[in-house]
Amino acid sequence: MVTLVGILDLARFQFAMTTIFHFFFVPMSIGLGVVVSVMETIYVIKKDDVYKKMAQFWGKIFLLSFAVGVVTGLIQEFQFGMNWSEYSRYVGDIFGSLLAIEALVAFFAESTFIGLWSFTWDRFKPGIHVLFIWITTIGSALSSLWILAANAFMQNPVGYAIDNHLGRAQLVSFSALLKNQQLWVQFPHVVTGTLVTAGFLVAGMSAFKLLKLKKGDAQIIFFRKSINIALVIGVIGVVGALASGDRHAFELQSMQPMKYAAMEGVDKTIDSSKRKDKAQPWSLISVTNPKTHKVIAKIEIPYVLSILGNHSLTGGNTVGTSELEKEFQKKYGKTHSDIKDYYVPENTLFYAFRVMAVGAGGLLMLALVALWMNRKKATLILTQRWFLWIMGIAIYVPFVINTAGWLVTELGRYPWVVYGLMPISDAVSPNVSVASLLISNIVYFLTFATIGGIMVWLARRVLHAGPYAEEEEQSSPIDPYSQLAKGGEA
Repeated sequence: MVTLVGILDLARFQFAMTTIFHFFFVPMSIGLGVVVSVMETIYVIKKDDVYKKMAQFWGKIFLLSFAVGVVTGLIQEFQFGMNWSEYSRYVGDIFGSLLAIEALVAFFAESTFIGLWSFTWDRFKPGIHVLFIWITTIGSALSSLWILAANAFMQNPVGYAIDNHLGRAQLVSFSALLKNQQLWVQFPHVVTGTLVTAGFLVAGMSAFKLLKLKKGDAQIIFFRKSINIALVIGVIGVVGALASGDRHAFELQSMQPMKYAAMEGVDKTIDSSKRKDKAQPWSLISVTNPKTHKVIAKIEIPYVLSILGNHSLTGGNTVGTSELEKEFQKKYGKTHSDIKDYYVPENTLFYAFRVMAVGAGGLLMLALVALWMNRKKATLILTQRWFLWIMGIAIYVPFVINTAGWLVTELGRYPWVVYGLMPISDAVSPNVSVASLLISNIVYFLTFATIGGIMVWLARRVLHAGPYAEEEEQSSPIDPYSQLAKGGEA
């Protein structure tokens, strides 16, 4: 039993580590594709070379993130055969079809056109060339659609039938996978999150560069324009993420009520009709005892949960985790008697959810202030160096938000790997060992640290060189006697 627990925990840790690291670069890549596409589109419309230079410069960061995203994605897919073979066998008919479409259609399109975009700047007219980056960006978004369709099945399984003879799920309706309610609350939330990630990444990197530039430098105009474009996209992303996140949370009340209750810190059912104010209070702070699963401390704000969960000043009910546990024991107890309980990690979900909400709100305010300070003919963005530092540090906030979001999504499904069908403990490969998992965890961690370090180093080199590095290098005079000093010919 000790060995089994060790294997399961190590396998889960490895997949979580791989997924989180991979998801650092997926939103960055998709979002940067949008940012670069918008910049090149403005160039096509305005015929202003500064926007062409923007697309080329930020395109270098986009290509780096795309490459790292591909590498980490391949490592993530290895997990299914290495550590989760029982899961792969059980849902391979469903999961495999979605991954195959993602690889053969969406990934093929984005890989092909990213090459065309990178190497054909002088071979096609601007109006044709810009189509290559838009097709690449759309292909990236479609890649995420198919992956999220697979994840949506794990959260809300549809379109399947259980083959009792083979002991696995079989696909009976592909259209049902694409119509999955979970997919269409999850996909908009992820896509808008990519805009947030890329928008504040470009704005933050531009802010760091402005801190190093001297007054009158030609690059100042370049990076100020970059900030404006990036933050407009970032604001659209934040507003979209908040709206889609609200819709997602609303749907969770029926699809995954235990996750929703944990996110709101509700251990005992709240029935607004039995309260004097006829409304549900919202917990600003909540601490749950992980052993008893009871809330032991909380600070509540009246009416707010009714507004968020019921979209009304009053009314609405939230079923508590203790009552849901009883319901799930009755529903699944006979078929899954090996599951001890159906509680999710309450404290992690509660605070991860608030990290998302507070982080998004903070970024929205930061962007609006930055756009005002960086408006045309204003110089506040250049004189207030402390604000540039805040913008630079804010680069990391979207990555924290994205990680918190995936923790809510995946831990909120516990103890299921496929919600209501397959427990996590049944999904792990039977032939892995503690030793192999320990070694592979260490190797993966070192690999990810190395890849991430190289990515950051290369991105810093690109930023330090600036957008006009190639022109400066070509225009710099060459001393013919320098070759003689090296033993060459003049």
